[in-house]
Amino acid sequence: MKVEIGNATLYLGDCLEVLPLIDKVDAVITDPPYGINAESAGGRGMSGWNNFEKLHWDKVRPEKATFDLFLQKGKIVVVWGGNYFTDWLPPSMGWLSWDKCQDGFSLADFELAWTNQHKAARRINYSRAMALKDVKEHPTQKPIAVMKWCIEQCKPSPKIILDPFMGSGTTGIAALQMGRQFIGIEREQKYFDIACKRIEQAIAQTQLFAHEQPKQTQEAMF
Repeated sequence: MKVEIGNATLYLGDCLEVLPLIDKVDAVITDPPYGINAESAGGRGMSGWNNFEKLHWDKVRPEKATFDLFLQKGKIVVVWGGNYFTDWLPPSMGWLSWDKCQDGFSLADFELAWTNQHKAARRINYSRAMALKDVKEHPTQKPIAVMKWCIEQCKPSPKIILDPFMGSGTTGIAALQMGRQFIGIEREQKYFDIACKRIEQAIAQTQLFAHEQPKQTQEAMF
């Protein structure tokens, strides 16, 4: 199923089936499941996460073929949780890090993203308290501000951004708020519906803000 909302095109389905149908884009930015079976007691104990529904979306890692498609479809590729997939991704110097500004918490102190960019590694400091201001609709949802920063690190600046593991749509919200085109793919009906709703709301808010901006006028100099 395909849904179009403003500059967003959203697919309900498995990315292995949908990606071959999509043309190459400026950037693939995604946060795939890490395969740590987070909904189990063992997964929660390792990560500190809880309240996972039994959808089994994190039971196994995506296939290597999925990452091969990422590299084919994106001129720039950013994979959050890249430290879980170093056996399938080539060496890179352009890693990104989200520092959560709180040491020793049950969750990780920071998260890493692998990129295919040959550039210096970069870090954003964005506290857990700030992250909680986004209403959390998915257990591993990233803050919108972090995903905007992530997009800003992509050079040249991407106009079309693809997220093959869309989840609750945060990458799409960040992209649309920055005036980019977004393509998202999500396998779980629950999160696909949430992503559609959040993206609709983000577009409506962006349009309302633009409508409320005062028009600039140029006065005659003489």
